[in-house]
Amino acid sequence: MARRLVVIGQGYVGLPLALRAVDSGFHVVGLDSDEQRIKQLSGGDSYVDDISSEQLAAALGSGRYVPTCQDADATGFDICVITVPTPLRDGIPDLSHVQDAARTIARYLRPGCLVVLESTTYPGTTEELLLPLLEEHSGLRAPGEFLLGYSPERIDPGNPCWNLQNTPKIVAGLDNASLAAVQDFYARIVDKPITVSTLKVAELIKLIENTFRHVNIALINEIAIFADQLGIDIWEATEAASTKPFGYLPFYPGPGVGGHCLPVDPSYLSWQVKRTLGHNFRFVELANDINDHMPDHVVRRVTEGLNARLKPVNGSRVLLLGLAYKKNTGDLRESPALAVVEALRKLGADLRAADPHVEPMRVPPGIALVPMEEKELRAADAVVVLTDHDAFDFELVQRESSYVFDTRNRCSGPVVERL
Repeated sequence: MARRLVVIGQGYVGLPLALRAVDSGFHVVGLDSDEQRIKQLSGGDSYVDDISSEQLAAALGSGRYVPTCQDADATGFDICVITVPTPLRDGIPDLSHVQDAARTIARYLRPGCLVVLESTTYPGTTEELLLPLLEEHSGLRAPGEFLLGYSPERIDPGNPCWNLQNTPKIVAGLDNASLAAVQDFYARIVDKPITVSTLKVAELIKLIENTFRHVNIALINEIAIFADQLGIDIWEATEAASTKPFGYLPFYPGPGVGGHCLPVDPSYLSWQVKRTLGHNFRFVELANDINDHMPDHVVRRVTEGLNARLKPVNGSRVLLLGLAYKKNTGDLRESPALAVVEALRKLGADLRAADPHVEPMRVPPGIALVPMEEKELRAADAVVVLTDHDAFDFELVQRESSYVFDTRNRCSGPVVERL
């Protein structure tokens, strides 16, 4: 008999997990509080780039995937995976979604059930926050009566090579029985579960991974700013540096960082270090400062480019290519493009944006979503490449535009300036 799985949160992490579990033989309830999201899913309309509507329709057609807003549909579950957002609010971790999920699922928790947290958070969350809530609202105790684990998500939206199934998966459990259950579950979902000794180690691993990226992106972003002032091509230098076969990993500059991970996860670690040890995590704080100000640098460069062409920003028509934080996705979470939009709007720019992946309802107010075509390129006083979607014809961009500012190194020619 197929086991019954509840996945709380049906976003970029939860939906791929739910559908992969369906393929692995589970009966899956996809629980989400967003009624519009559940309506879309129930109609076979996927809003996650890595999941096609055909895949979603197949899961629905199997009868083993039920998207729902009704908590009672979790009744009788064997395994629950929590994949809810963990944003920052004024620099402080907001775990309210995890708390709500814990209170919800605890009502249906039975002896022998497994609960796994996948949401990114600071070390100690699973044991110090999730466990007490599950115990309080279920009347059960762990270890002993139910099983508890943590497994940090490693979803990389739009990655054509690495997906949920073939990416190694870190797993940890509260005790040996929990670890065995977590490992057994993920062994049915992914190719290679990797066990670690404690929940806190697993929680820290995710923060290490994203802090590593965050700091190195900040480093290359700051070098890019200085390279421009020194008259050096940062893109040529970076490409040449990447030919070194040891001791170097290439990172590339851009308009800032976005998504849930880089703008948020390192700050979870910094907050925990400050709260528990009383120390500032200087690398994270410096990386935050550099990456947070990259949209300002982009706007300054565009302003300078327009001024050099005897045009003020105020009243100039600016076409932004890409609003998503990552190529080939429609994910606007923490996208640096949104900060660029706000800054240019305050300066009086007449803004248009082209992004074939972003849902129109997600576009910020006051900006028109247009197709990327010749007439839009020709009408723009400045074309700013913020996201290098493969759907964009960059040869057309550099041929038909009068001025291009490219933050992604996709264009070249006499009308192009690069970050």
